[in-house]
Amino acid sequence: MKFKEVNIKNRRATFDYAIGDTYTAGLVLTGTEIKSIRQGKASLADTFCYVVNGEVWVKNMYIAEYFYGTYNNHTERRDRKLLLNRKEIAKIEKNGKESGFTIVPLRLFISERGYAKLVIGIGRGKKEYDKRESIKERDDKRAMARMFQKK
Repeated sequence: MKFKEVNIKNRRATFDYAIGDTYTAGLVLTGTEIKSIRQGKASLADTFCYVVNGEVWVKNMYIAEYFYGTYNNHTERRDRKLLLNRKEIAKIEKNGKESGFTIVPLRLFISERGYAKLVIGIGRGKKEYDKRESIKERDDKRAMARMFQKK
């Protein structure tokens, strides 16, 4: 069974954070939530993760209400549980508790088997000068690409 290619990115995360380790986690969703994700109606803007009682949760992730849903439709910005191994949760919890680090969702996609997966990363907040540097690098790459295309 072929699924529509869904690849929702958190573009702000790589700009605001220097990403270290990344993990791929499953999501605990309701029926109408997965249907909305398959239509591509989700957003990772202003989303973050936290660990409580050995469980990782994603907060403030937007999944639009399913158009054909009934009274059973989900709420758009509820907390959703992530599915990870115990070892991964322990590493994430250890790194997340250090000062200056946060757990940031990077990408939401549908796996080959049809499951929604969320790629999360341990990020350290960038300073203002780091952000300026990344903007300069991006502009330089674009300028180089333009120069090579003209030839």
